[in-house]
Parts: sequence; structure tokens; C-alpha cells
Amino acid sequence: MIRFVDMHCHLDLMTNGVEIAHAAHAEGIGFFCTTVTPVDAIDARERFSTCANVRVGTGLHPWWIADGTCGDADVGLLEELAARARYIGEVGLDAGKRGAESIEAQAAAFERTMRTVSEHPLPGRVISIHAIRSASRALDILERTGAARSATCILHWFSGTSDELWRAVRLGCLFSINEHMLATKRGREYARILPGDRLLLETDAPPQLGNPCRLDAIERSLASTLEQLAQIRRVNAATLGAQIADRSTRLLDFANAGCA
Repeated sequence: MIRFVDMHCHLDLMTNGVEIAHAAHAEGIGFFCTTVTPVDAIDARERFSTCANVRVGTGLHPWWIADGTCGDADVGLLEELAARARYIGEVGLDAGKRGAESIEAQAAAFERTMRTVSEHPLPGRVISIHAIRSASRALDILERTGAARSATCILHWFSGTSDELWRAVRLGCLFSINEHMLATKRGREYARILPGDRLLLETDAPPQLGNPCRLDAIERSLASTLEQLAQIRRVNAATLGAQIADRSTRLLDFANAGCA
């Protein structure tokens, strides 16, 4: 029985990620493992191939474009993989301090990827999207390429404006919410007003990439986020948790992997 699904984490960048995944299976916890480069995605697919409670996304994080780690060849590999990948992420845009100077290169990469997604539709495709100080531009791309219509788009740790929030809702986007988002007044208000059928949970773990993590810390974070969400929305936590778990299980097709 799936109790929690972490809909955005970097399981592959935990030194003990496979160990955590196997332990989590017994505890009813699933993961959307979002990768930061397409090469990492290839490696993660192999590493987690025996973990029925893990779905690996094919990703290219905008920070890796911003610092020059990934270039045009990586974008090309991402396009090649994305054409046949059901799960994509982490991808998107970052116009904050770490990414502002490279925003045009990021936008070009994101648009190429989303166009590939639209040109090679797959049933049940899910995309986890990073959009820091760039939500409008990211939504423009999702709309222009048709990706918002051909896939389920999840905005991870959303921090845009209220106008951008409602535009994303109208486009059909979902929102994965973590403790950090709920630590801000804006984040709590968004959590209160979002339609209930758009809510998901995430951790964005680990706190430091390349370090080990603890399963109990991941579970505590998911449980805390759920409890806060329930309090903010004035609903029963168990009922809300079951609804979110069911939604996440269907998005990641865990029922057909024996994890429902």
C-alpha cells in the first residue's frame, strides 16, 4: 500500500539512494527521481531498474546549463531520450542569482525539449518543472509547444506570482509542495487556494547533493508537509493524504508495478 510518494527528489544523487529505495518499498513510499543531466538519467535508470517504487525522470537542470557543465550536446541527448521517455525532469528555467545570465540558453534548451515532447506524444507522460523567477516564460513555452496539452506538467516548489499560479492552473498544471514552500507566507497561501486535485508532495531531497540521506528524514518531511497542508486547508490529514497518494500512484503508474 503506497502511503507517500515523493514527487520530486534526487534519489540518484544520494550516495545511498538504492538502499533507501529498497527500504522505502517495504514502508509504502514511492519516488519520482528527477535527474539533473541526461547522462545521470541513463545511469539512474540502470541503478534503480530493480526498484518498483521508483520512476526515473530524464532531466537537465537549468543550473547545469548556467554553470557550463552541460551544453548543446547534452541538450541534444536530452531531446533524444525525451522523445521516448514517459517521465521527464528536472527541466525548466531559473532567472534567479544562479541562472539569470544564462536564461536565453536555458529557454532554448527547455523549448527544444518541450517541442520534442509534443512531437513524440506518449500516454501518461509526466514532467517535473523548475521555474524560478521565470514562471511566465516557462508557461509560455509549455503553451506554445503544446507540452501542457500532451503531458501532465508539475511545477515543483512553485514561487511565482498569483497571476502565474492561476495561469498554470488553467493550463492544467499540478504542483508538488514541500516544507520549504510552506515556510513562506506566499507558499502557504498558494497551498490554501490551489484546487485540491492539483496537490502533490515532494521533498527535493537530499539537502546536499552527493551526500547520504535517511529514509526516516524523508518520511518525516513528507508527513510534515501533509500535516501542514491539511491544517492550512482545514481538512482531515488522513483523507487528504490518501487522495494525494492515489493521485501520485496513478501518475507514476505504480499500480501496474505491484506497488499500489
